[in-house]
Amino acid sequence: MPLLAASAITPASVVPESTQQAIGYPTLFLLVLAGALVPVIPTGALVSSAAVVAVHRTAPFSLAMVFVTASLAAFLGDAALYWLGRRGLKSKNGSRWLEAIRSRAPEDRLEQAQEKLAAHGVAVLVLSRLVPAGRIPVMLACLLAEWPIRRFARGNFPACLAWAVTYQLIGILGGSLFDEPWQGVLAAIVLTVLISAVPAVVRRVR
Repeated sequence: MPLLAASAITPASVVPESTQQAIGYPTLFLLVLAGALVPVIPTGALVSSAAVVAVHRTAPFSLAMVFVTASLAAFLGDAALYWLGRRGLKSKNGSRWLEAIRSRAPEDRLEQAQEKLAAHGVAVLVLSRLVPAGRIPVMLACLLAEWPIRRFARGNFPACLAWAVTYQLIGILGGSLFDEPWQGVLAAIVLTVLISAVPAVVRRVR
């Protein structure tokens, strides 16, 4: 009788998890991709939350899938935005994408990004992905320096890998500290929000 009960429960418990994975990874990919193009989606919190869920899953390679999905989506989103920005620079009338990039890069942050880019080159791209609100000013600095998209992509690839690893580690920490996935997700979201808010608070204090 217990064997029959176990056999009845096992398929029901396996199918929902596989269904969640089939829906979850494409959703994560699309949201991170959209967040790279329109920086209003909290992509870091999304990656951390996905990592929390992956920690509690029984399926193998869940964490690896979150890492690959997030880093690939971020890389493709950045590449698309940079390509659109280059088109706007070459256009006589500019473009709404280029204006959107400019509007999210304050003058003082842009000047800092240009100075650091001139001094350190590609390494600045990696740091820009890890610093909250640092990605767009550095991207605009690369555009104004007329970097070809291949050069930008070579520097941005390790930047996206480092970004995905960082926020995934936050999620792994949250998932390991709590027994329930929702508790880990909440902790990861709070931590990513705090990380994002710190630079703004420091600037205001200064």
